[in-house]
Amino acid sequence: MYKKTILTLSLSIAMLFSLAQEVRQMSLQEATDYALEHNQNIINAQLDIEVAQGVVKENIATGLPQINANLDLAYNFSLPVSFLPSEFIPGAPPGEQVAVAFGTKYSGNASVGATQMLFDGVFFVGLEAAKTYQELSTKNHIKSKIDVAEAVSKAYYAVLVNRLTLELVEKNYGRLDTLLSETKEMYINGFAEKIDVSRVQVQYNNIKINQENSKRMLAIAESILKFQLGMPIDEELELTDELTLDMFDDAVDDSFGYEQRVEYSILQTQEKLAVLDIKRTKVEYLPKVDLYATLGAIAGTGAGANLFNVGNEWFDFGLAGVRMNIPVFDGLRKQRVLQQKKAKLEQVHNNFDLLENSINLEIKQTQVTYENSVKFMNVQLENMELSKEVYEITKEKYQAGVGSNLEVINADADYKEAQTNFFVSLYNALIAKVDYHKSIGKLL
Repeated sequence: MYKKTILTLSLSIAMLFSLAQEVRQMSLQEATDYALEHNQNIINAQLDIEVAQGVVKENIATGLPQINANLDLAYNFSLPVSFLPSEFIPGAPPGEQVAVAFGTKYSGNASVGATQMLFDGVFFVGLEAAKTYQELSTKNHIKSKIDVAEAVSKAYYAVLVNRLTLELVEKNYGRLDTLLSETKEMYINGFAEKIDVSRVQVQYNNIKINQENSKRMLAIAESILKFQLGMPIDEELELTDELTLDMFDDAVDDSFGYEQRVEYSILQTQEKLAVLDIKRTKVEYLPKVDLYATLGAIAGTGAGANLFNVGNEWFDFGLAGVRMNIPVFDGLRKQRVLQQKKAKLEQVHNNFDLLENSINLEIKQTQVTYENSVKFMNVQLENMELSKEVYEITKEKYQAGVGSNLEVINADADYKEAQTNFFVSLYNALIAKVDYHKSIGKLL
């Protein structure tokens, strides 16, 4: 029994450990989808939509019946006085004013009042504006998604490039380790000099440092990607996409329309809000009409306990009516406000031209940058392949005794520099691709 318990516990621990070590695998599309659910900026943008929905409901609520109840119980410890002509008071001298206290020691007032808006132009325009504001928050949510997709794409590519860089650095490490062993063996056998060994040793030491730096850069890139995803930093992540030259085969898209950019759509909504703001000020000139009704009871007594004798001490009252508030003159305030809002609408119209020119410039710049980056990357790829060929030939000549160790070292340095140039150009081409797709509104 004891052995069975130990075995069960061991299996449970092993299962928990295997689950804890589970590695999440993601393509770029899967990473983007994950970020659109877990990135904090997206979550906050979604909350903005909920706030906007609440604003719409709040505006609707102001047009529904408003009911209020009131209860007032008072102890009048010092009754107010009124002055009456002495002729109204029996026995008082004529021609004088007599101070008389009116009221009861205890009084009560209980009422229920209701109002229903019949017409208020500001309400109806405000309701339309609230719905437009909800539309704006939805478009801002889309913009947040695009920004997150851009950040995730760049971070994803950064990890892929850094991993590929580390792989080549480790291959260089193995290559130099072999070269160092061979050079030492040649030195022992008298076919190389001490300085030859030292030269290779320097390159070997440098590649070890580069290897450690590459590992740290990869760790940083992975942490940045997880941050953009909204994923815990300590969670294991494996990227399934691979870097290939086919990724740059997409042609330039000439079917662009300004409506494809969410910024343009946001500006259109801002224009609608500015128009509604002007309309709201104009309807302030119209009267407001409300229906109202009040039902209640009042009481007055000399004993406080009688206030709770509802049947005998309280007297009902009620009223109902229609109230109209007609604006006549406000010192030209609304006119001045209207002038300001018309100027703001004109600014929005000017922003359309500014945004269109800005988008045109951005597309042109990102397109040229993308095309040039791809061309430069292909050149660097060719240079890397040529430098690799030069290194291998130089090494063979050195091993055959017809070349110098210095030539091998120089060829190795050229090869590593060509690798660095290629990876930098590869990353730049990937970033340029993301920027171009964003500029034409096709990143998400």
